[in-house]
Amino acid sequence: MRWPWLRAVVRGASMAPALRSGDRVLVRRRGTYRATALVVARHPQRPDLLLVKRVAGVPGDEVYGARLGPDEYWLASDNLLAAPDDSRSFGPVPSAAIEGRVLVRYRPPIRSRRNGAAAARESNT
Repeated sequence: MRWPWLRAVVRGASMAPALRSGDRVLVRRRGTYRATALVVARHPQRPDLLLVKRVAGVPGDEVYGARLGPDEYWLASDNLLAAPDDSRSFGPVPSAAIEGRVLVRYRPPIRSRRNGAAAARESNT
């Protein structure tokens, strides 16, 4: 049995501004995925690589003139300029490639402390 939760670290700017490089996400494995949900999926050509993407099309939706099949999802990056690696380059993904839905985003402790210190300095001036 696989653990129902997955933790992942965001790398790159493909999901900015929603997620920044270095952010961590807690993912609930499996389930249903609605449009606009953030998910973690395996790259179709590189199954060892996990991607954090937004669901832009669900089964039955029409995307770029083609209708998605009963088990297909269209995944998109939020930052289209920084991310050529989404369904625009590899096409729809089967639900089996989706590891789960992002439930929580959190920052690494070092960034949180640094942001807190900066906020404290600003309020004291």
